[in-house]
Amino acid sequence: MPSPVFRFAPSPNGYLHLGHAFSALLNFELARASGGRFLLRIEDIDATRCRPEFEAAIYQDLEWLGIGWEAPVRRQSEHLSDFREAMEELSGRGLIYPAFESRAEIARLVAERESAAKTGASWPRDPDGAPLYPGAAKSFSAPARRRLIEQDLPYALRLDMAAAMAQAPDLAWIEHGEGAGGETGLVAARPEAWGDVILARKETPTSYHLSVVIDDALQGVTDVVRGLDLFWSTSVHRLLQSLLGIPQPAYRHHRLVLDDTGQKLSKSTKATALRELRGQGATPADIRRLVGLP
Repeated sequence: MPSPVFRFAPSPNGYLHLGHAFSALLNFELARASGGRFLLRIEDIDATRCRPEFEAAIYQDLEWLGIGWEAPVRRQSEHLSDFREAMEELSGRGLIYPAFESRAEIARLVAERESAAKTGASWPRDPDGAPLYPGAAKSFSAPARRRLIEQDLPYALRLDMAAAMAQAPDLAWIEHGEGAGGETGLVAARPEAWGDVILARKETPTSYHLSVVIDDALQGVTDVVRGLDLFWSTSVHRLLQSLLGIPQPAYRHHRLVLDDTGQKLSKSTKATALRELRGQGATPADIRRLVGLP
């Protein structure tokens, strides 16, 4: 029987914090306890935010924590053709369309629809709180799309969720952790809650949703252990796995490390970095205690 394969996949767009340490340590120790493999993947598709110094710091922080990984490290930016190939397959099945609205234009459309609603109901949001796509780009004719693309406008490539679900109904996954609402065991996937998600952009041939399922499949990852904030993203990932005919890993979503206000730690909120804690004299044992590991 093949050995289980675990992975830790940070983005080098900032320094690692305690939440990253918890996830990396948990994956590393589960791999070691099961006699499995542990992989490190660098998710660096965002060329505007990812920087070499952050990637170098990831290696330094993980080594300091006592975590080892297999070489070579997979860097997403070196495998863009894998994502383009998947997008071409989905596009060839009529499941992808370009949408040309900016974030500001989408916000305006949402406000207009909420104002026009006689019930006063708010426009539907996805599990992360972002409004579902309100535009009409899905109904554009092929010539109209070509004309807009030829104008060199920016665009997002969206998944036609209704058409995709018609090709992959009744999806579920086995949750080995505990979900956002306490769900465990067999969990019904609800990708429709995300609307027509973005799978790529004009300047970037992939998004998190697409790249994570492609990378996990190509690397043979059998066990995806990640934060609870990604629990409902699994619905989209199960849909893409089914559409692309790639294997489903086992899923385990773990608790989040929270700050003093009860919010999850985040690079965007300037959570204290591991390198800063190390500079203050913290030891790897202190980090384990801070994240609640024995």
